[in-house]
Amino acid sequence: MQINFSETAPADASLMAHVVNQDSMPARLERAIVDGAAAARFKGRAGQFFEGFVERGGKLVRVALAGAGDADAKSDVRAEGLEKAGAALAAKYLTSGETALVVDFGGSGLDADAAAAVLLGLRLRSWRHDAYRTRLKDEQKKTLAAVTVIGAPDGTEAAWTDAAAVAEGVEFTRELVAEPANKIYPISFVERCEKRFAGTGAELVVLDEYEMEKLGMAMLLGVGQGSEQPSRVLAIKWMGGKPGDAPVAFVGKGVTFDTGGISLKPGPGMWDMKWDMGGAGAVAGAMLTLVKRQAKANIVGVVGLVENMPDGRAQRPGDIVTSMSGQTVEVLNTDAEGRLVLGDAITWTQREFSPSLIVDLATLTGAMIISLGHEYGGMFANDDDLAADLAEAGAAVGDKLWRMPLSPAYDKLIDSPISDMKNLGPREGGSITAAQFIKRFVENDTPWAHLDIAGMVWSDKPGRTWDKGATGYGVRLLDRFVRNTLKG
Repeated sequence: MQINFSETAPADASLMAHVVNQDSMPARLERAIVDGAAAARFKGRAGQFFEGFVERGGKLVRVALAGAGDADAKSDVRAEGLEKAGAALAAKYLTSGETALVVDFGGSGLDADAAAAVLLGLRLRSWRHDAYRTRLKDEQKKTLAAVTVIGAPDGTEAAWTDAAAVAEGVEFTRELVAEPANKIYPISFVERCEKRFAGTGAELVVLDEYEMEKLGMAMLLGVGQGSEQPSRVLAIKWMGGKPGDAPVAFVGKGVTFDTGGISLKPGPGMWDMKWDMGGAGAVAGAMLTLVKRQAKANIVGVVGLVENMPDGRAQRPGDIVTSMSGQTVEVLNTDAEGRLVLGDAITWTQREFSPSLIVDLATLTGAMIISLGHEYGGMFANDDDLAADLAEAGAAVGDKLWRMPLSPAYDKLIDSPISDMKNLGPREGGSITAAQFIKRFVENDTPWAHLDIAGMVWSDKPGRTWDKGATGYGVRLLDRFVRNTLKG
């Protein structure tokens, strides 16, 4: 979506949009639009929409009103309303046959940040993954390609430059999550990142299987040993902060396809497991945003990339593996694989980068979807301040989190009689015992949070700024966390 700024609307503009606060109407609108909106009970509520037609200069012009909600609402509610206004415009006109839209902020009463929020909602809701759709009817094809902004408040262009970096990261995550497993596998994931980060100033480090074997990453390698696709670890380093300061680390689970391995998943719904790398996708997208907007912070994003397949060489239930940390694990179920990947990835991250804190993201357990549905990601943390900071950041951008418990009582459920631990607890508390497993690989009391985002990376219905499909969840959460806590 191309978004440009101009002093005036193009002479041939035939589609004009205005953003309207609740119970407020721009004074310069034609009477026909104002009266028509009133007759349609348009009040300017968040996401509410009205369309009419007027004659301007002897030409018929389509005029749209997008509701932004209460101008005096608290900040997170206000931000949601502004984004919904932009998203409503995208949803209405993306396949309408219109190719260009003019958004007129004149008389809207919005400031620069508010205007940028509207544009962010518009761009994010415009994203679609049509790469493999060759038989779309004309009325299904995306037509809206350009947006011209007029009447923008002072500072909007700068605010939009910042927001556009956020959009680029979200879109990259959606691309990675939406692609099928024959297109995104460990090596191709790395290649896409290498392409997107080329020339940005970020440093990429890649570990192949030989290097991981030397490091003792038997947990991660065990997950991928049944696949013909070689496993990888990818680190994306951005040192935009004070030299010598310990970086913040984001670690993502990147199971590019998860059959369950020998503990094979049921066939129905297995196709969804192309997005079992949603945590890694979120980390890659967040790092792209942070790099693109030149965040003044030291950050490293690490992703463990594997494909979990039931080959004759695959890991078996009952196998015992030794992690990079030296701890031994009895693998009772090969479908409890994400925690194995994260355990070794977190160990390597700590020993290679000595981070000040760690946040891991993973589509880890179906039990989290049972607990929280598709409204919140689950959060586990060993540090109250870190948990509060993440929750605040998530609430501000709509990537909501709900804190779940950690306790030694749960920890005992993954003790093994023949090794240091087992990778599966009882059915009850499944998300919690998975978090307890990962916690055992956090060293030196490093502040750590685990985000189980299984219910959030994919949606079967349109949402705040997305259509059906990949949501890009986690990118904005991590970006806002960096802004709030590192002032980056």
